[in-house]
Amino acid sequence: MNYKRLTILCGHYGSGKTNIAVNMAFELAEQRKNVAVADLDIVNPYFRSKDSDKEFEEKGIRLICSDFASSNVDLPSMPADLYSITDDKELTVVLDIGGDDRGALALGRLSELIKSENDYEMLMVINKFRPLTPDADSTIEVMREIEGACGIPFTGIINNSNLAEETTAEDVLSSMKYADEVSQKSGLPVALTTVKESLYDDLKDQISPLMGMVLQKKPI
Repeated sequence: MNYKRLTILCGHYGSGKTNIAVNMAFELAEQRKNVAVADLDIVNPYFRSKDSDKEFEEKGIRLICSDFASSNVDLPSMPADLYSITDDKELTVVLDIGGDDRGALALGRLSELIKSENDYEMLMVINKFRPLTPDADSTIEVMREIEGACGIPFTGIINNSNLAEETTAEDVLSSMKYADEVSQKSGLPVALTTVKESLYDDLKDQISPLMGMVLQKKPI
């Protein structure tokens, strides 16, 4: 994938944004200096980019997140260094945005600065196996709600249709028709399909572009 300075990941709750953000940051850290992950998910604290903070430190990846992330404090808050995302032009950032339109409101604080710089991709992460986005029409409804909340139009789609560790190659292949329909109805390209690393070799000759990912596990 050809990355812009800012890669913004939005989508429905549980679509897999955080896992993709972590893997994209790992990939970027092999290509560039000054890479960061910005966790702006102030809605759903279950999967946090901070759960990978040790790996980020090892790879020299900066983490921008709320002081309360991965704590016992259930208090929605924005990172103190939020504006470094737009102010530091030497920084390449993957932004993990909270689910649906409520989470996207946080992104709205930066929308005018992001659009004026115009060095970003705004990617809708879709998963046909989530109960509220099983088809193209419901998925596009969520997409439009997010755009309305944050004020930034989507530029592409990531097909992350999966059933976590239970996902098979057939599950991924069966999702391609759904992803294509979302693409046709929205007018946006499918920028990427993602799969767990163990399925990559089985699917790399059938799906392109394809990213194999290490699945993030939440600490117990």
